[in-house]
Amino acid sequence: MADILKISDATALALHSMVHLATAPEDHATTAEIAELFAASRHHLAKVHQRLTKAGLIVSQRGPSGGVGLARDPAEITLLEIYEVMEGVMVCKPCLFGKDICPRPECILATLLPGLARQVRDYFEKTTLAQLAKESNWEKEGK
Repeated sequence: MADILKISDATALALHSMVHLATAPEDHATTAEIAELFAASRHHLAKVHQRLTKAGLIVSQRGPSGGVGLARDPAEITLLEIYEVMEGVMVCKPCLFGKDICPRPECILATLLPGLARQVRDYFEKTTLAQLAKESNWEKEGK
């Protein structure tokens, strides 16, 4: 449970960058443009994009008309897939001590944790980039 919603800066950049790309999936954007949009380090975002490229979630093209773009339809990419590329398997154990079953007979958070863990995983598993792009009201630069 300690990692129910462990989102590193790299994962936050991956999620935001991919939603940004999903707002216009036919277009490409440069890493520098996206880094500026989110006030992030270009070098840090470049490393994030390398991981996403290696995982087959984005494609990268060099040159004057290059940049990064989605490798698949944004309706097919879930937040869970992005999260797990960046953080590893999302483990939702309903115990703050990381146990499958609480070692105490009466856990102080027993009514909260199991449902919360399932709710977070379900959200990440069911939510696609297309959904978030549609709801985001973000617009690509120049559009």
